Amino acid sequence: MSNNDILKKLRVALQLRDDQIVEILKLANFNASKAEIGAFFRDKEHPSFKPCGDQILRNFLDGLIIHLRGPKEDKKPSIIKKIDVPK
Repeated sequence: MSNNDILKKLRVALQLRDDQIVEILKLANFNASKAEIGAFFRDKEHPSFKPCGDQILRNFLDGLIIHLRGPKEDKKPSIIKKIDVPK
């Protein structure tokens, strides 16, 4: 299964439009145009077909996490209390 197939299946399952995919990629600090995204969903024989690279799929998945869960919260390290153990 290619990255294009994975992206297509996620698009259908989550009912996403091309402009929503562009916004999700922006959440991961990755800029792509609506035309570039549309090229991933074309038939392999179409002259405008473009293979979806690993970097694009990775950034889409990272942006999708932010889109669905929200931005990652900065967690402050918890303070570990020293416990006195009797000797």
